[in-house]
Amino acid sequence: MKAELEQITDASRVFADEPMKAHTTFRVGGPADYFVDAANMDEIRDVIRLCREKKVPYYILGNGSNLLVGDKGYRGVVIQTYRAMNEVRVEGDVITAQAGALLSKIANAALGEALSGLEFAAGIPGTLGGAVVMNAGAYGGEMKDVLLEVTALDSDGNVLVIPGEKLELGYRTSIIAKKGYIVVEAKMQLCKGDRDAIKARMEQLREQRVTKQPLEFASAGSTFKRPEGYFAGKLIQDAGLCGFRVGDAQVSEKHCGFVINRGNATAAEIVDLMHQVSEKVEERFHVRLEAEVKRLGEF
Repeated sequence: MKAELEQITDASRVFADEPMKAHTTFRVGGPADYFVDAANMDEIRDVIRLCREKKVPYYILGNGSNLLVGDKGYRGVVIQTYRAMNEVRVEGDVITAQAGALLSKIANAALGEALSGLEFAAGIPGTLGGAVVMNAGAYGGEMKDVLLEVTALDSDGNVLVIPGEKLELGYRTSIIAKKGYIVVEAKMQLCKGDRDAIKARMEQLREQRVTKQPLEFASAGSTFKRPEGYFAGKLIQDAGLCGFRVGDAQVSEKHCGFVINRGNATAAEIVDLMHQVSEKVEERFHVRLEAEVKRLGEF
């Protein structure tokens, strides 16, 4: 399999038994059987075609910011877009970016051109691809506010260009997620603004993140989805679970909506902690917390 993958892309970008803890912001996860740094859409398509022929599972990875990989790893091929597919282009008030581009990089490109609309995304620790799939948002802004169109691949490798109004963007969902499409790139419609005002807003939001979120620890960001009518972190705090710990996995004392890795947490410890938190919150408030963090591989 490795030899065939190396026929699709450069051998220096194909790895066997690659530790996934090196590719997730949780810093947790066993080895993937194969790991490919895809350089372009054709390589993604060819790798997927090979996987389907061989009946080998595959997973598309950005920078691993919303992902928990099992301790036993992943039996399949991980296709990463983050390292090689991260180009950002600005034309007038439209930004076009590849799926692997970090939201912070795109927001900074917007700032450089005095374009407003992406300030909310400057501190989100993820890539454009994942942000489109889950309609990422923060501080009152969402991707649906700026997405003009998305170029994606369907499961058969067909190229789709989906206009923003047909993306079915909702809270942490989209037609991309529902159909299992793969984001290749996206266009975002912004508007001209005052560079100093844009910079000030980005700095204000960055300061809020630094003071309120446990950025000094490895995590996957917000661990649970926001239940309708509630805030997950507030429910967890009110249930007396601030600082609750299983091994090196812990509910952050700084922000109870985050589960953090204090250094050597295992995926099993994180899953156990999340399960216990969900159970205790439901016992206390009759509200079931649903994980926002995706799981991959064998636990």
